Amino acid sequence: MTRGTGRSGSSPAPRSADVAQLAGVSQKTVSRVFNDEQYVSADVRRRVLEAAERLGYRRNNAARALASGRTRSIGVVTLGTALYGPASLLMGVERVVRGTGYALRVVNTVEGDPGGVAGAVDSLLDQGVDGIVISEPIDEQAGGGDGALRVDVPILVLGAPSPVVAPTVLTAGGGADAMARAATEHLLGLGHTTVHHLAGPQAWYAARYRLEGWRTALTAHGRKAPPVVQGDWSAASGYAAGRELAADGDVTAVFAANDDMAIGLVRALTEAGLRVPHDVSVVGFDDIPVAAYVIPPLTTVPQRFDAVARDGIRRLVHAIENPDAVPLPASEPPVDLVVRASTAPPPDRTPRVR
Repeated sequence: MTRGTGRSGSSPAPRSADVAQLAGVSQKTVSRVFNDEQYVSADVRRRVLEAAERLGYRRNNAARALASGRTRSIGVVTLGTALYGPASLLMGVERVVRGTGYALRVVNTVEGDPGGVAGAVDSLLDQGVDGIVISEPIDEQAGGGDGALRVDVPILVLGAPSPVVAPTVLTAGGGADAMARAATEHLLGLGHTTVHHLAGPQAWYAARYRLEGWRTALTAHGRKAPPVVQGDWSAASGYAAGRELAADGDVTAVFAANDDMAIGLVRALTEAGLRVPHDVSVVGFDDIPVAAYVIPPLTTVPQRFDAVARDGIRRLVHAIENPDAVPLPASEPPVDLVVRASTAPPPDRTPRVR
């Protein structure tokens, strides 16, 4: 428990009455400040917050829950994985929720468990959360799931179709198909006749959306879509795909569904005697921290996880606190491309010397 610097370790926790006395206001005013109500002047709000900080006062969320019918907590269902995308999105959600005054309760799912999301949601509802964030990147139906869940709190779903039926269902973190189109169009714009695709596992929504965006871009430009090579998000699977693609003399450009696979791909192409980007251009996806420092530095599509978390949590909290209001509109995710040294115009068609 946090206490102010003026209290000894054996002193009782500060109360709202103590804050009111130090700030020279009523307890009702202190309550209004911490409930973020209107009709409190900026000067009074500042005095109350300064007094609370000096005393080390924290709101009694349990008492507030009894009074308001809410626990001031948000649950998160997320895949238990160290993969860059899901882990980064969870960190973004944690940072944003921390600044809202809500507690965060996280339940991890396990890949391959078709009932994992349902069990996680039930667990969070049993804890009385006011809203739930579902950051589950895998299609449970592909593994034998038994249909949509029904819940009675607002839901925010990140980067996937909603697996639930709820009074309010919000979505955020879409746009992967548009990002994949941008990556593919970059390569076509350099003059490549077509673009090969190193896809992620198709049980993952992200992999499906990126494949869809790649194919849409090729179709829009009247280009033939080559056969898809599939990996499992790992650099090792990218390396295996690279050995396969290196044997195809028609390959001049590859869009990989994530940066790890792109890095493994580049290694295999290099070992096969092909130069990136002089012989084969490569684009990744995610813009992981190491992407700028591999050889050659990787052209890639960044994901703005913090922006997605801020937009989604802002809308979820609004839905929790204003259940009868129209949901706030979603912000369109930016579509960026970080162009580095792994892409270039295609080589001439002189047969390669190996």
